[in-house]
Amino acid sequence: MRILRYVYGVYALVTFVLCMLLVIPPVVVASFFGKVRGGNFIYRLCSYWADVWFFLIGIRHRNFYELPHDKNRQYIFVANHISYLDAPVIVKTLHQKLRVLGKVEVSKVPLFGFIYRNAVVTVDRSSAMHRANSVRILKSVIRKGISIFIFPEGTFNETGKPLKELYDGAFRIAIETQTPIKPLLFLDTWHRMHYGSAFSLNPGRSRVVFLKEIPVEGLTGKDVEALKQRVQQVMEQKLQEYKAGWIADRQMCK
Repeated sequence: MRILRYVYGVYALVTFVLCMLLVIPPVVVASFFGKVRGGNFIYRLCSYWADVWFFLIGIRHRNFYELPHDKNRQYIFVANHISYLDAPVIVKTLHQKLRVLGKVEVSKVPLFGFIYRNAVVTVDRSSAMHRANSVRILKSVIRKGISIFIFPEGTFNETGKPLKELYDGAFRIAIETQTPIKPLLFLDTWHRMHYGSAFSLNPGRSRVVFLKEIPVEGLTGKDVEALKQRVQQVMEQKLQEYKAGWIADRQMCK
């Protein structure tokens, strides 16, 4: 099984790189059309990339909606973060104008970093000035009619709990721009690719659940903590209801 997993991992990496090489030329062209038009096109290219790659590596993705989802509305999407596979799942899941907040370190990866820099808003969490600038950019993105996506946990959840403690950023931006929060649940990325190893990737299902939007009309800066706690409670409850694997495994070990 270890040999098969290694072979599959190499195959997945090779197909990932080949798909990336096909995407780079149009990304270069699109980068000349500005952050809005060019960025929208690059995000769409990344969605096609994910479609092809998931097909090639045998990952079957499906979205589930607790209520109908309006792709023409703006949201601040938030989701649990527990796998390296979470990134391609974003573009596989959300087919609308979107910008993702991502770690600046990834932009330094050869070739892939070029696509990354043109498709996401980067943040260096170690720099207060860089964090503030990322927030400013995200707000400008929202003013241009584009939704944003943030992992409010910041880093992988390795606690065995449904979620880590959430950061304030997504909820502060939601209140300041009066943009509703739309929570998503990534139920299977932990199974498909464990955060402990890149060679843990394996084929199978990938499910994302769209939860009911959480409105922010009338909320002020004083309500950031209450909004954050409300979102955390809703997501934790739903992750338990849908029996997220990392929670079940922890409970079995007790």
